[in-house]
Amino acid sequence: MSNASRLQELNQRLEEIKQQQLSLDLTRGKPATAQLDLCNGLDGALQGDYRCADGTDSRNYGGGLGIPEAREFAAEYLDAKVSQVMVGGNSSLQLMYQYVVHAYLNGVSGPESAWVNDASNGERIKFLCPAPGYDRHFSVCESLGIEMIPVTMDENGPDMDQVESLLKSDPLIKGIWCVPKYANPNGIVYSDEVVARFARLGKIAGANFRIMWDNAYAEHHLADNPPELANLLALSEAEGTAANAIIIGSTSKITFAGAGISFIASAEENIKNFVAYLGISTIGPDKVNQLRHMRFIKNMDGLRELMQSHRNILQPKFELVLKHLDEGLGDKTVNGKAIGTWTRPQGGYFILFDTQPGLATRVIELCADAGVKLTPAGSTWPYKKDPANTNIRLAPSFPSLEEIDAAMQVFVLCVEIATLEQAA
Repeated sequence: MSNASRLQELNQRLEEIKQQQLSLDLTRGKPATAQLDLCNGLDGALQGDYRCADGTDSRNYGGGLGIPEAREFAAEYLDAKVSQVMVGGNSSLQLMYQYVVHAYLNGVSGPESAWVNDASNGERIKFLCPAPGYDRHFSVCESLGIEMIPVTMDENGPDMDQVESLLKSDPLIKGIWCVPKYANPNGIVYSDEVVARFARLGKIAGANFRIMWDNAYAEHHLADNPPELANLLALSEAEGTAANAIIIGSTSKITFAGAGISFIASAEENIKNFVAYLGISTIGPDKVNQLRHMRFIKNMDGLRELMQSHRNILQPKFELVLKHLDEGLGDKTVNGKAIGTWTRPQGGYFILFDTQPGLATRVIELCADAGVKLTPAGSTWPYKKDPANTNIRLAPSFPSLEEIDAAMQVFVLCVEIATLEQAA
């Protein structure tokens, strides 16, 4: 069958689907209701006992570092020492934003270290942004007027030759965003060599450089024998660069997405200065929520048992997406090139699909016209500018299997239509 005949056939099929008036959404990596239900035991977990391990009353003011049992848990979760850890509120993104604002305006170690001091004569401070990456990281930079520099990613993580070259040549680069395990959106796990090179960046970067190490998916596995991530903080301590490493995590996709707890770890002096900064705006975090989490999760064994239940819900959804991609597009080519390529993540919340160059926007438009909403093209790049216009992030977690089945039928159809249109 010629490309023109095939395109006519597919367009007719798409028109038939439009008559169904679908309303499906694969845009964001939200936990499904069934996942949230796994943690309904948080409600009432305290049973009227609000005392922390050290005897303090979690209902009262204070405790900027977090309650003792939550700090011990966070230290194990983040591969850190208790003295290096602070436990916050429900959002790790909020902690990251607050830390960047703290570094930008107040300085990581006093006013003289404020990043804004280096932004003079119309110049701006800068962040390195491995791309494709997490859109909300990029929004933090945009909101503060921090210039973003995309960095190439491969199967091992960011291109460290590029990272090191940029840092050596520009002292205005003050940070780099990272999702080092099951990266958003491509599912990459940074290799041991890449993490070791990250630990040495503080030796070549300009003053007060920070690695924003957002380990959001540390325990979010979709495979047996999941890959291990090297311990950046421990490696940095060995290199004498621990102050450069800011390690972040949370329970946002473990317990209640909107009512979890978040963690941050770094050199002790960093944590001390950050807690002092936060103390200007709050007299302490929600310690009651921290305590009920510890009573419910108990320890890392309890967390990993819970995460297996999450996997039981998530894995069939990912497998269904991949089944549609394999069966609908796996062997198809146009003009001698694959219609698309996609990742097969071992964990995390996303599958990254790449169209042929220049087609992501058109595929998303076609899907939207058929009632399937996808993350806007370019969202995984700084300034929402995907230079090749190829990346499409698929988020299977929230929809039901039936909704995924319907949405993916539309998606593979639209990918092929867009590819044939361009080839015509």
